[in-house]
Amino acid sequence: MSATRHPRHRLDPLLQSPVRFSVMAALASAERLEFRFVRDAVEINDSALSKQSATLEEAGLVEVEKGYLGKRPRTWLSATPKGREVFQEHCACLREIARGVEADRLPADSA
Repeated sequence: MSATRHPRHRLDPLLQSPVRFSVMAALASAERLEFRFVRDAVEINDSALSKQSATLEEAGLVEVEKGYLGKRPRTWLSATPKGREVFQEHCACLREIARGVEADRLPADSA
């Protein structure tokens, strides 16, 4: 076996869920987003987003902020610095996997 480990070993298990990955992707491009915006962007219901954002918050990847906009209660989600770092590393690993095996790592008889 090669001394270099396959990039899949560096993927974050939390982000292997398509919904959690999609939530982090939405949050990665903004300082903070309203709950309803993320719900609609990811195309899930309130309950699913609430559950997934709680999981991400527990892991320290997302911050959930509750407040009011006028007299209406609102919830905002934002990626934490750790969450942004984990998401970027996860994406880098996916790109590395998608590129495939590098030519210099192929066995001599494969070329």
